[in-house]
Amino acid sequence: MKYGFIREWHSEYPVTVLCRVMQVSPSAYYDWRGRGGELIDSETWQLCHRMKALFNESRQSLGSRQLMKQLRNEGFEIGRYRVRKLMKKLDLVVKRKKRFVLTTDSKHALPVAENVLNRDFTPTEKNRVWTTDITCIWTLQGWVYLAVVIDLYSRRVVGWDLDRRMETALATRALMMAINLRNPPEGLLHHSDRGSQYASHAYQALLRQHGMVCSMSRKGNCWERVACPRGATRRLSASSAASSANG
Repeated sequence: MKYGFIREWHSEYPVTVLCRVMQVSPSAYYDWRGRGGELIDSETWQLCHRMKALFNESRQSLGSRQLMKQLRNEGFEIGRYRVRKLMKKLDLVVKRKKRFVLTTDSKHALPVAENVLNRDFTPTEKNRVWTTDITCIWTLQGWVYLAVVIDLYSRRVVGWDLDRRMETALATRALMMAINLRNPPEGLLHHSDRGSQYASHAYQALLRQHGMVCSMSRKGNCWERVACPRGATRRLSASSAASSANG
């Protein structure tokens, strides 16, 4: 379309000037002209110029429907089909926003434990410190939540569970899987965030039943949440298939 504009106005302005304005080289313009190109009228050029401006102002977030509405508000007579066609020609691709779901609800009245772990992330034996957390995974069927329990000594996933709901039962099932797999000794340090799932009465009762010491990170401190390091989800299959003797 830049070349079409130059071709339309080259009788009134020098080609070199038009090429400089449109930020193309004269050789590229003449090469295009020799091959033959689509000639557009000034109204279409103005429409395309305005579409690009609106699209960039929206930080590449306007789809064809919203772009059509804004163009109509500015007096352009245009339908959605033509907007989509021109967007494709102009290479206006919408940037999708990253999906985000909050997985920690620390705004509750439940009691929270002290930070016993205190960033000591290097236990000397297995089944001394377990850390746990909940993350979300986007699927074609919607969000699912993954609760993971990791032995901090080997960084092995020892318990996990998936559910469509982020409730206490999700975290409890992951912990029970870890307990059944490892049968840990009393005094094991269990570290988590301050989420309501871990502070709930049912979850705390399960920790006491198996002689675990509860530790919780300080509020809003991401450096103390080591339960789900990068790659934990990729290790789930291998971890669930391996024997507990491999530690």
